[in-house]
Amino acid sequence: MTRVVCLGAGSSSFGQSTLITLLRSEVLNGAELALVDTNPDSLAIITDFANWLNSAWNCQKTITSHISHKTALKGADFVISAVEVQPREQLWREDFERTLPLGIRQPYAENGGPGGFAHAARNVNTLLEIVHDMEEQCPNAWFINFTNPMHRICYLIHKYSKIKVVGLCHQLAAGYAMVAKALASQYKLSGADDFLSTHADPCNDRPMANMASQGIERFAIKAAGLNHFTWLLELRDRKTGEDLYPRFRQAWHELPESFEPLTRRIFDAFDLFPIPGDEHLCEYLPWMSDAVEKPWEKFDISLYDWAYFAKHRDLMWQQLKQDILAGAPSETYTYTHSEGAIEVIESILTDANLLWEAVNIPNAGLIEGLPEDAIVEVPALINRSGIHGQQIGSLPRGITALLQREVVTSQLCIDSVVKGDRTLALQSLLLDPTITDLDQAEDVLEQILTSSSRFLPQFFS
Repeated sequence: MTRVVCLGAGSSSFGQSTLITLLRSEVLNGAELALVDTNPDSLAIITDFANWLNSAWNCQKTITSHISHKTALKGADFVISAVEVQPREQLWREDFERTLPLGIRQPYAENGGPGGFAHAARNVNTLLEIVHDMEEQCPNAWFINFTNPMHRICYLIHKYSKIKVVGLCHQLAAGYAMVAKALASQYKLSGADDFLSTHADPCNDRPMANMASQGIERFAIKAAGLNHFTWLLELRDRKTGEDLYPRFRQAWHELPESFEPLTRRIFDAFDLFPIPGDEHLCEYLPWMSDAVEKPWEKFDISLYDWAYFAKHRDLMWQQLKQDILAGAPSETYTYTHSEGAIEVIESILTDANLLWEAVNIPNAGLIEGLPEDAIVEVPALINRSGIHGQQIGSLPRGITALLQREVVTSQLCIDSVVKGDRTLALQSLLLDPTITDLDQAEDVLEQILTSSSRFLPQFFS
């Protein structure tokens, strides 16, 4: 019997959609889904939700519920993780606001910048405990990671445990949506005029999803780099194989200049199209935090709406409880997007040789010029023997240099937290593109460690 453990099963971003795809999988008929969440209220609701759908749809799964991973891991084949130190939105906002009095205005503060350092650091000890317990209880299981910052977390698990790790992210869909918007008239795609931005605003969700789904059907993207920092290497017609990159270049430049202006400038400067969209791309660039130029205004980089998404999570739980009491599941639960976990799991179990277009795995020579142990995002073939990344070779020198800086910054962050080493932590911040002063870096580090001391006791022992 296949055993799948879902850590952070109550995650509002990934828990519900991932659980639905696991339940509906016929390959997993007879499997056990072990749901884990340290919040007992979230755990109770998501367990009721899973049992409700399992019964209504006759999914033939066994559902178990665990307040700790320690009772769930034994014999697991796959461990899906959306673990986050909570309260997520409040901590994210604090990460952004912490640096403002020091004269540092971070572009986004989630995956890069001092906020990316703090975000990763808070999760290190929890994740190390989990993977070390996996080494004892399920040493051959795959760890499927959704937690950000993606390449920092996956590097932690790869470098400091014996567990196989793969990171999954849906951001490639933003690339498909932008390509579809540019080529909409040529391919008679609908909804292009409604898709105005990739920004994390709820009003953008449906227009972008609509364009992304049409793009995935018509086009084939080959992209590589780091998570949220990937680059379009090839673009083809999915049916004919025609090289569409030249047509896309021309069509992109005919779009309004107000559409993804940062992506536009980077495309022009580096001659490859950046996939993630402006708000993720901005975190890794050294030109996005200048207090004089104020590039966040120039490129219309909006912040994450922390209050909205915190409220949205509460409303989501209320809606789930109401729906469970109401009777049979509505069709809204039937049509959900996949985050990729079920495709990875089914492909390994069935030896499917599936090509998945974006996985985060150890480099091992896939991209030249980056460390072997860097976590890179590349297409991969997935079968019973594992996840086999496509050989990418070399990227343009300028892009490689940007990726190298982010890799070293991220690895120093993780190494410093694992070892409780303030010198390595300072080096990580000094390499960060948002930091421009030595004293500034030392002040930022002290504030991060002090505010997160309960999560980082190793720095104070």
